[in-house]
Amino acid sequence: MISPSEKLPLSIQPDQLLIRRMRDADVPGIMEIESVSFGSHHWSEESFINEMKNYLARYYSLVDKRDSRLIGYCGFWAVFDEAHVTTVAVRPEYRRNALGEVQLIHMMDQCMGQTIRWMTLEVRTSNYGAQNLYYKYGFSSAGTRPKYYQDNEEDALIMTTPDINSEPYRKLYRKNKEALIDRIGGFPEGMGS
Repeated sequence: MISPSEKLPLSIQPDQLLIRRMRDADVPGIMEIESVSFGSHHWSEESFINEMKNYLARYYSLVDKRDSRLIGYCGFWAVFDEAHVTTVAVRPEYRRNALGEVQLIHMMDQCMGQTIRWMTLEVRTSNYGAQNLYYKYGFSSAGTRPKYYQDNEEDALIMTTPDINSEPYRKLYRKNKEALIDRIGGFPEGMGS
């Protein structure tokens, strides 16, 4: 376990990355990551193209600035006062570099100060790594969706935040965000500090 004061040995540095709105040209790279991350029951190219046209949806791509390679992507739907996280994924060879956390922070930054008060998501009951990240950012368990995942009928844990615009939540968020900056040395271009 890396202590918060140690820098992560990143395979890519934050200043080599860009996070921006997802584009149609990103879809081939997304499909590569989808198939290795989610198996045969992943979203289709058409699903992503349609999602980018959906006025409720916000999707972002994490790109290596050196060669324009897609490293990861994330997205959510904003409906009234809730953001529902629909996807977070990182190319396998770049995992364990805090890039999932970087993308979660980016989505939260997009939601804070807006009309959005809560964030929700589903996560596999067996995905303890992702659950621990979400717990760290104040998500709590709100129930399960039985047999939610089609590939193996695994249950999904429903997780939700408290009011993300409340002062207690913002304090937790700032603490975690500052600790991540210390660990990785900054954020990708396109993110606030």
